Amino acid sequence: MSLHEERPPTPEESAPGEETPNSPVTPETGSTEPVPDWGSEGADPAAPGALYPPVKTYPEDLEISWSWPHLILFIVFAFGSLVIIQGVLAVIYAPQQRLTAKQLQEYLISKPQFAIGSMLIWYATIFFFLYMTLSVLRGHPFWRTLGWRKLLPANRRMPRNPLAYFFAGCGLSLFVALMSASMKPPDNTPMEELFKYPHTAMMFVAMAVLVAPLVEETLFRGYLYPMFARSFGVTPAILLTGVLFGLMHGAQLGWTWGLVAMLTLVGIVFTLVRARTGTVFASFLMHLGYNLLISLAAGFSTHWFTSVPTGK
Repeated sequence: MSLHEERPPTPEESAPGEETPNSPVTPETGSTEPVPDWGSEGADPAAPGALYPPVKTYPEDLEISWSWPHLILFIVFAFGSLVIIQGVLAVIYAPQQRLTAKQLQEYLISKPQFAIGSMLIWYATIFFFLYMTLSVLRGHPFWRTLGWRKLLPANRRMPRNPLAYFFAGCGLSLFVALMSASMKPPDNTPMEELFKYPHTAMMFVAMAVLVAPLVEETLFRGYLYPMFARSFGVTPAILLTGVLFGLMHGAQLGWTWGLVAMLTLVGIVFTLVRARTGTVFASFLMHLGYNLLISLAAGFSTHWFTSVPTGK
């Protein structure tokens, strides 16, 4: 064995075209040019032949951690919990005597503990589900992940004053009232039956102002809209969210399709504002103004429900 071990020639010492042990060879061409490593730091993932395709990015207000499987689970939970809550309260507050289904429905509507209490418990249950699945299990801030941000719209044409959105909601309420003045829902709708009982009606109005805007905006504009926007695009998401918002109120209006269409338009406007400002807070303020003006008009027109005929 020689005392001087042979070493491989350096690239400078190699003859032209001669391969060295450390020279990578491209399989397709046989070239000894270095092969770019697109997986390394600083590589361009969008370049031809990249190992990793470009990742689609979304605006900050559309960055969410849930998808369609979570929505399906949410729908199952929401409907199941509503049935259980109303069933339990119906057993608790049902009268001792035997009643027909219609009589039992009228009796339960007359009880604010059932008519309003069941909705408040249901809303709390839904929020608990979202809090556990989106915040606790995934470690995200609850309100921010559902679209609640400061009112600092990137679009300069959108106002930054919160009162502008509140009064815009009041104006939208007046517009809807004028457009729907000739539309009369059928008799004995759930809403009409509820307003026969002053205490239940007053609590319903309070819930419509203090609770409903918070819950509905969080669900429709905070939870549903960003997922629809990521899946179908912003414009289809605005329309779809508005349609679902109108249909949700259909039963209350006795499925009077003219009124459902007006509520669909309201939902589209709310979602459009949410999309343009990037925050649920803006659509919440509009919803608050909208519901508040409707509630005040209902209260004044009935002397705070004292002139509403009471149920038997």
